[in-house]
Amino acid sequence: MGRSWNTTTFRQLFAYAIIFSFSVMFLIGFVGYAVTDQMERRADDVIQWQLGYFGSLPEKELAVILQRSVEHEHINYYGLFTADGQHIAGDVPTLPPQLSVERSGMTFKHTLSVAGSERAPIVRAMAERRRDGTILVIAHDITHGLTIRLDVINALLAGGIISLVVSSAVGVALGVRQMRRVKAIRRVTLQIAQGDLKRRLPTGGRDELNLLSHLVNNMLDEVERLMTEVKGACDGIAHDLLTPLAHVGRSLVHVAERADALDDEQLSTMVAHARSNTDKLLERFRAMLRISEIGALQRRGGFAEVQLATLVSEVGELYEPLAETKSIQLVVQAEPVGAIHADRALLFEAFTNLIDNAIKFAPTSGTVRITLTRTRFGPQVEIVDNGPGIPSGERQAVLGRFYRSEQTRHIPGSGLGLSMVSAVIRVHDFTMRIDNAAPGTRVTIECWS
Repeated sequence: MGRSWNTTTFRQLFAYAIIFSFSVMFLIGFVGYAVTDQMERRADDVIQWQLGYFGSLPEKELAVILQRSVEHEHINYYGLFTADGQHIAGDVPTLPPQLSVERSGMTFKHTLSVAGSERAPIVRAMAERRRDGTILVIAHDITHGLTIRLDVINALLAGGIISLVVSSAVGVALGVRQMRRVKAIRRVTLQIAQGDLKRRLPTGGRDELNLLSHLVNNMLDEVERLMTEVKGACDGIAHDLLTPLAHVGRSLVHVAERADALDDEQLSTMVAHARSNTDKLLERFRAMLRISEIGALQRRGGFAEVQLATLVSEVGELYEPLAETKSIQLVVQAEPVGAIHADRALLFEAFTNLIDNAIKFAPTSGTVRITLTRTRFGPQVEIVDNGPGIPSGERQAVLGRFYRSEQTRHIPGSGLGLSMVSAVIRVHDFTMRIDNAAPGTRVTIECWS
């Protein structure tokens, strides 16, 4: 799940959650402002009407009428004061000093005291100076409206949180589903990149990812068809040329015998040169056909339990005499690593190619080392020589067919050995790396899928 948070799906989900949260906060703020403003406007309209009503009453009767209103109303509060602020009538005992007498509404949050109330309510108040100089204060209780507003805001907040959680959970579920599909596509893509062109991307659903998978699968069908045709043509040519070359080789043997009988040294040299070139051609055609044969193997077909330690020891014993003829020290170190599921014959062929190359390129009195170690992921084989090495820019190219480095063109070879090793590694889903051994070359094969 750690890598999932670095994907576009989860980044978009995170951005959506932030945008949704800010949208809900803005909505709550707007609703709170709009509701409060509307309540204050309606309260002001009520107070304006009452000020107009009380303004039409005679001054002598106003105090008595105010007192009656106080006794019968529980939402409006009244106060009548002299010009210097002395209380005359009503249940508002004190004149708020900050309240304008020009009919300008003002909200008091628990600061305007009311007679008979244990706690000052939240009110919208307005004052007016009458013709006789007295000041009339009317306050409208908006506590209940603000309570409803708070309930609405809390409901919006709770609904927003629930919606965010539910939508995020659904988004995560959809994202995980898409990530599983992407991982499946990535896994198949890696298998295709490793040479298994028969694999196809998984399809299902009707979204853009499924459409892309269908397009890629159609492209792979065409690529596989073209490569099969090219491979078939190349294999056919190689196979067709192999038989005539073999006949030419046998004919040259007879020619050489006749040349020896004629005691013609120049003719014998020319025939020997022709035989050498013919043998090289035969070797290359056989190697090409062998690489094609390995590449055509079914995945895991013919695999069995293989003891790598025994296999590495056998390869070392096989090449020990060749190393001695070049005065090269061949060192074999094999730890017991247990059995792996592999094709023993193919691994033996790959290891012998690598050892043959290492001995071929190692200098006289040099060293070639074969090491089998156990890692926490699986067995690992290293073949190290102290030869000229492979430049970093050519380490991938040497795995191709017929590639020869400029540093080693003077050494006999077909340029197909590492290509054959690469084909074996792909069949096993192993990993091979070529590094600098300083001096020389280190080939590392990780024997796990």
